[in-house]
Amino acid sequence: MRIIVTLLCIGLLIIGCKKKAAPKSPEIAVLIFPDRNSECTTGIDLSDSAREVEFRWQAANNTDSYIIRVTNLNENTTQSITTSTTSAKLPLQKGTPYSWGVTSKNDAVVATVQSETWLFYNAGAQTTYAPFPAEIVKPKNGASVLKDINNDVLLKWIGADVDNDIIGFDIYFSTENPPENLIASPSSEMTSIKVPVITNTIYYWRVVTKDTEGNTSDSGVFDFRAI
Repeated sequence: MRIIVTLLCIGLLIIGCKKKAAPKSPEIAVLIFPDRNSECTTGIDLSDSAREVEFRWQAANNTDSYIIRVTNLNENTTQSITTSTTSAKLPLQKGTPYSWGVTSKNDAVVATVQSETWLFYNAGAQTTYAPFPAEIVKPKNGASVLKDINNDVLLKWIGADVDNDIIGFDIYFSTENPPENLIASPSSEMTSIKVPVITNTIYYWRVVTKDTEGNTSDSGVFDFRAI
């Protein structure tokens, strides 16, 4: 009997000494709808100028809730909703470009993770659309960037248009903010250029995207420090 009691005590001690597994960080949500670089034509009409659109994404592992953020790219205003489901509905202006993304959260950990950011147009009465603002790939905003052997830094971006009629880009680059110095106007096939830089200098740049209908969009100003 004493042996059994001793074994039970040892077992309880082993169980008590085992560390609880650390909670896992949430994983990235995969976006579903509205599709990337698309024209969203579905939803519930709220008025002549607004429509309710339902956003959907795949469930992410180790996630208790999601924060969806939808930004009006014309006005730079953002709506956000926190939900435990994998969809959310928001009222949006018609004929307007938007970006959206989802943040995954686990209540047991501090860290959160962000999905990709997708762009789309909430359809309106127009038959032609301006290009989406160029997506800056690199340098990231506020980054410190090592120049190459030729004292150059690579500027890279992505252009997209619902109408698929981008004809080119205007690249503005300088040490002044906002940059007004037009340094290049590459065609739609060219989405990167190299620029000469000086060490320990902050540079500002932006991309204006142009289409065949004369529509344009501005990426906004980004900056980096050359090192």
